[in-house]
Amino acid sequence: MATILITGPNRGIGLELCRQYNARGDDVIAVCRTPSPELEALGLRIVEGIDVSEGEAVDRLRREIGDQALDVLVNNAGILRTDSFGAIDYDSMLEQYRVNALGPLRVTEALAGNLRDGSKVAIVSSRVGSIADNGSGGIYGYRASKTAVNQIGTNLMHELKPRGIAVALLHPGMVATEMTGAQGIAPAEAARGLIARIDALSLETSGGFWHAEGYELPW
Repeated sequence: MATILITGPNRGIGLELCRQYNARGDDVIAVCRTPSPELEALGLRIVEGIDVSEGEAVDRLRREIGDQALDVLVNNAGILRTDSFGAIDYDSMLEQYRVNALGPLRVTEALAGNLRDGSKVAIVSSRVGSIADNGSGGIYGYRASKTAVNQIGTNLMHELKPRGIAVALLHPGMVATEMTGAQGIAPAEAARGLIARIDALSLETSGGFWHAEGYELPW
């Protein structure tokens, strides 16, 4: 049995990750601001009141976790705000950067002492953060925040590899959630793919940018 900590577990992919890890017998710690009824129904350990974009909240998370060893840290919490050129809300861009890019860094840095040789860190990124794969433009804030977290994840790979800790940047696919307007594949399918990629992650593949279906994405 592994101990898995997951941020952003209230709905969508995060909720499915909690459900599937729990179903296979892993010990799941769900970290959120306010738990949803669906999350509470799973009967997991929930650490609430945590906004990953706030340093004080993440410090509280570190104190709450204490000395608990973590086998897998899944940085899943994220937000999407749509925008278009000529009508960009720069405060919204900064909010997405704080949550989507700095959030995973804050959480990983805070819990680095809970990781050990063989632990894994997964960051749920997006292929829209790929510069080479940008064929349509748009969603400036979300794209930029995911590009930034890809760089942060690469830095974490270098930081953590000497300690035997592997890092993966993962694109779940276009998933039918509230964030995407219910367009795409089922969250359960996306979660299965992400778990398979995390299971397969090793020091040899650390730092890769992977689609949940199993192939590498361009930077």
